[in-house]
Amino acid sequence: MARKFLYVVATLIVLTIAAAFAYRLFGNQLLRWSTVPSESFREQAAPPSELYKRRIMWLARPDIPGNPALWTPTGYSPGQPGQGAAVFFIHPTSYINKAHWNAPIDDPDTNGRAELFLRGQASAFNGSGDIWAPRYRQATFGAFLTSVSDAERALDLAYRDVDAAFTAFLEQVDPKRPLILAGHSQGALHLSRLLTDRVAKDPALKRRIVAAYVIGWPISMTADLPAMGLPACERADQTGCILSWQSFGEPADPSLILEVFDKTNGYTGAPRKDSAMLCTNPLTGTPGGEAPATANLGTLFPSSDLKTAEIIAGKVPAKCEGRGILTIGEGPSVGPYVLPGNNYHVYDYSLFWANVRADADRRLKAFR
Repeated sequence: MARKFLYVVATLIVLTIAAAFAYRLFGNQLLRWSTVPSESFREQAAPPSELYKRRIMWLARPDIPGNPALWTPTGYSPGQPGQGAAVFFIHPTSYINKAHWNAPIDDPDTNGRAELFLRGQASAFNGSGDIWAPRYRQATFGAFLTSVSDAERALDLAYRDVDAAFTAFLEQVDPKRPLILAGHSQGALHLSRLLTDRVAKDPALKRRIVAAYVIGWPISMTADLPAMGLPACERADQTGCILSWQSFGEPADPSLILEVFDKTNGYTGAPRKDSAMLCTNPLTGTPGGEAPATANLGTLFPSSDLKTAEIIAGKVPAKCEGRGILTIGEGPSVGPYVLPGNNYHVYDYSLFWANVRADADRRLKAFR
């Protein structure tokens, strides 16, 4: 019996090693196979902006009890309600089901994961103002791993929800109040479109922008940025500008990102192929360059149940390299969700949480 047990253990070890080896070699392909929907896209009606005047359509806004965006680690606390900026935050992809191209807006698992993202990401801005974060029929994770036309349709549907929410947001906040716009991953993609479609075409709205944090989504310096209405942030205290980065541990392999990016045209109509991407160093608040771990004011290290997190300073460096990716050395052990290529995409905010918080506060003070 003991010998049979050892055989089973040995077999499991071999299978585990084989699986890890296959993931390292074919991680990108496996990711596509397991996440891209096989069904055809189903068109749905765009929501009227009036729908987003209802509290139920928001994951976070000032009048929601138990607002997840008000979470802070020990040593920090949210600012006073009604003070500072109004923050419009678009959460990243939390729908990972391949059953549909777009998430049902009332899916409990999807919304639960979105609330986790608000605690770990949007919370960085709660010292600078009131946070508004809409629910939306986000495109599923697999939509970012394929070039099929259904993926584009799914993203367009999600954007229409975000656009309607943004209209309702502007109608409900003081028209003289400064604005901080922020998003991550899919949320950052939709934010880049809002900047292009709305901010770039509205001078009065543009003047209210403290900064736009387009994090975890590539922005071409030549094919995208000129059409987005705001310049890249060149100084740590500059206002009315854009910040963006994509985090990778070393050795970094951004091929999964670049493969799709290089096949598309930017907001100017020019091809993105081989173009440099905007890389803001979150430790300095300026483009490019390198900063040591000692410049990191605090990284969020989550608990195993993701309900709490400890903030620890001085652990993660940052350096812009290559075409514009942000490398962080070997990368800390912050959780199990590092993607193929040493991509720390899930942790783009939490790696630099305290620096993002300080950056927003500094730019808001400069704006005033």
